[in-house]
Amino acid sequence: MIAFVSGTVAALAPDTAVVEVGGVGMAVQCTPNTLSTLRVGQTARLATSLVVREDSLTLYGFADDDERQTFELLQTASGVGPRLAQAMLAVHAPDALRRAVAQGDEKALTAVPGIGKKGAQKLLLELKDRLGAPVGTMTAAGPVTAGWRDQLHAALIGLGYATREADEAVAAVTPQAEAAEGTPQVGALLKAALQSLNRAR
Repeated sequence: MIAFVSGTVAALAPDTAVVEVGGVGMAVQCTPNTLSTLRVGQTARLATSLVVREDSLTLYGFADDDERQTFELLQTASGVGPRLAQAMLAVHAPDALRRAVAQGDEKALTAVPGIGKKGAQKLLLELKDRLGAPVGTMTAAGPVTAGWRDQLHAALIGLGYATREADEAVAAVTPQAEAAEGTPQVGALLKAALQSLNRAR
């Protein structure tokens, strides 16, 4: 079990950070929110969870231990694998998820790509006694859903784009974000923004 990695950020991609640890580049899967806090060349410390499969070893990285523990707890529910657990944390902060489960908020869970109404109902039942009570004083929306523009802009800057390019990319995906039902998905918007930047080059 690799509990955390600490080292210089060597590279950033839309869903991955490469952290150099003792001369070895560790590829760590992260949410857009975590990636937006990282900068190439700067030191970072990420709490991690190693997922072992027959054909792969995947390291998932998180801003803090609370996020990592929530990621692991989410996977104790049937039908929730690491990808879906990470998608849930890309949309909602740990405390927002705890609040959603405590309040039986189906809508909050269906805002996550891959979770339908029936899936949300099932998850609310299974996670009710596992996630625990909310600990912070955030609104139900949480910090993740509050400012998608700021998060997207920060993620693009973190990937090495100039401020002007990041501004243009955010403007390009704004119609898509405003047309989305419920909370805009920062991960999907980041991919769309990167595509618009590639077309512009």
